[in-house]
Amino acid sequence: MGWLMQINTLILGAGAAGMMCAANAGPGTLVIDHAKAPGEKIRISGGGRCNFTNMYTTPETFLSANRHFCKSALSRYSQWDFMDLLARHGITWHEKTLGQLFCDGKSPQIIAMLRTEMQRAGAELWLNTRIGEIGHDGSNFQVALEIDGKKSSVTARHLVVATGGKSIPAMGATGLAYDIARQFGHAVLETRPALVPLTFSDKRFAPISGTAAPARVSNKRASFDEAVLFTHRGLSGPAILQISSYWSEGEPITLDLDPDGTLFEALRDQRQRAGRKQLNTELARHLPNRLVEHLSASIAMTGNLADQSDVALEQIVGQLRNWSLVPSGSEGYRTAEVTEGGVDTDGLSSKTMMSKTVPGLYFIGEAVDVTGWLGGFNFQWAWSSGWAAGQAIKAVDARD
Repeated sequence: MGWLMQINTLILGAGAAGMMCAANAGPGTLVIDHAKAPGEKIRISGGGRCNFTNMYTTPETFLSANRHFCKSALSRYSQWDFMDLLARHGITWHEKTLGQLFCDGKSPQIIAMLRTEMQRAGAELWLNTRIGEIGHDGSNFQVALEIDGKKSSVTARHLVVATGGKSIPAMGATGLAYDIARQFGHAVLETRPALVPLTFSDKRFAPISGTAAPARVSNKRASFDEAVLFTHRGLSGPAILQISSYWSEGEPITLDLDPDGTLFEALRDQRQRAGRKQLNTELARHLPNRLVEHLSASIAMTGNLADQSDVALEQIVGQLRNWSLVPSGSEGYRTAEVTEGGVDTDGLSSKTMMSKTVPGLYFIGEAVDVTGWLGGFNFQWAWSSGWAAGQAIKAVDARD
């Protein structure tokens, strides 16, 4: 097997949750990752500026089979706590839409901050490290590792699984966390891509690819008012990514292209002012011209404004506000920002993130069945769950 190392805490995964846990777990902590650099999802987030949290984080902005599970960690380590941490490291930020917070600088600032916190806590980081067989003798975990082709083994009192979900496999994402959970008797809820573009097999929107419009996108379970982007494959943009977490294959979604509900009055007012204007020309003042052209194939938009009765205008606006579409699928884990489902929270303590049946085994971050909305919520779950596990480990060690 090679050389053997005995430590207190082994954290699998040097992403947001894993590094946050290491910064709080106390000395004798080792973080390992297969990648060449830590925090790769942090690095690419928010166009390189990292949408690190959201000012409006609440339990209601998360999906889970147990909607109460996330409450404890989120309340004990909130968005405000993470913002205080940034301030202590001199990292400035700005708010974009809907409470989304981004670095004024670049994403690597967040990674550097976490590495500094890890170093202060006495945690080590090993990269380019492969995980092999995992065992448990009743008191310690034994984990086989391979580092640069050399085999070794680590024995640890605490094992923290922070390897994420299946989203973005090109970055090395796998279902390892779920395999470990099942090995130790934990249930794993069905996983699916979330925060992901939706596709149409007929590529109907290819002619207007790149066109975006504000909309309300809804189904029977949720509704979101944000931008929709038409693509070669189908639909994307914030509103679509949001609804994808609530969408099931074969189910319709509805686009309301007049989310403010002002279009009918605007058209009727303009009919009084400039009745000779073409209807589609006036509509193009409120919606992208290419989108109006695309919709004209299915919605009668010919003639001038003066020819349109109130009933006719109401019918046209009604169709624009109730555009029902049935996506054929999604782009899958390849582009999904997160994985919905995962390790069943019924088997974990909401306060410590530790297994209820295997003492010393913890699951944090995306691996757990807690999925946030778009806009920094999933990073906040990583910070909160990582902090909760780290604090719990420190408390256990202090008692012993």
